[in-house]
Amino acid sequence: MNTAFDSQVAVTTYRGPAVENRHLAHVAVVDEAGRLLYAFGDPHRLTLPRSAVKPAQALAVVETGALERFGFDEADLALMCASHSSEERHIARARAMLAKTHLTEGDLRCGGHVPISDEVHRAWIKRDFTPTPVCSNCSGKHAGMLAAALAMGEPTRGYECPDHRLQRHVKSTLAELVDLSESEIAWGTDGCNLPTPSFALDHLARLFVKLAAAMEKPAPASPREAALARIYRAMTTYPELVAGNGRYCTALMSAFEGEVVGKVGAEGSYGLGVRAGTHGIEGVAGPIGLAVKVEDGDGAILTAVVTELLHQLDIGTPQQRAQLDNFRAPRIKNSVGVEVGRTEVCVPLVRQPG
Repeated sequence: MNTAFDSQVAVTTYRGPAVENRHLAHVAVVDEAGRLLYAFGDPHRLTLPRSAVKPAQALAVVETGALERFGFDEADLALMCASHSSEERHIARARAMLAKTHLTEGDLRCGGHVPISDEVHRAWIKRDFTPTPVCSNCSGKHAGMLAAALAMGEPTRGYECPDHRLQRHVKSTLAELVDLSESEIAWGTDGCNLPTPSFALDHLARLFVKLAAAMEKPAPASPREAALARIYRAMTTYPELVAGNGRYCTALMSAFEGEVVGKVGAEGSYGLGVRAGTHGIEGVAGPIGLAVKVEDGDGAILTAVVTELLHQLDIGTPQQRAQLDNFRAPRIKNSVGVEVGRTEVCVPLVRQPG
């Protein structure tokens, strides 16, 4: 028996009576001070959160003054945080953001790709449509960064490059937000052509608890707290722009009506911020942050784990959690709709000392 392996198995799928797959996962739950409350697997696993760090990248944009300079509203800010489904409303808003900065789609340094939404993909195939950069699920983030480069008085050319002043600003902002030095964060290149960080999983949870904590203050203590609260409100007010029809982020934030903020990252990462009074952790009165990484990057397994954690931590009401039950234990069906397997989720969180 491989004890280390078994201790990280979060989900097991069955076909008939036989085990088909075992999926490993890691979980970190932190309080407002960044103290690790609960863990599963390795809560310090070095992780590429991918798009789960978009709220931090959006903060860097907000702090340049770009939103005020170009008249971006809260819906635009939500799209900056999005991994959207390339629905028409997403593409139209990205184009409108570019128009506000007097830039064009040709200035975007992300490429087109197959949409996350199967419905959109089928429609594109029927139209023989070839996606362009504005159709990228990250087009809102790129439009925001172009505006930020202008607000900083920097050229937009090369805004995606690691040595551009804008990306250096993003790196320092992220490091401060996740409570790490810049030397403790490694950087690669994301699918959308922007720098993407790697750092310990529990520090991703710190990012999300800070988003939630910013909403607890009657008056923000600093411009940064005000900006974090603004990002939280934008994402939870416009969850349909953060993801799209049928997507988990949209369903989650719609169900919890402003009490929870969540963001997926490619290849099995997720971050959650939960406001004070919305969870049932004994002895913790303030907000909490959660971070999850599924080792094999399976998206359905990831949302099953996140949904299970909502139940374990007594987040929200039973009625709110019930709205996500379809994600909790996906049924396995064959091509004629016969149920041939099942999904079992078991993530026994371990309370940490201290």
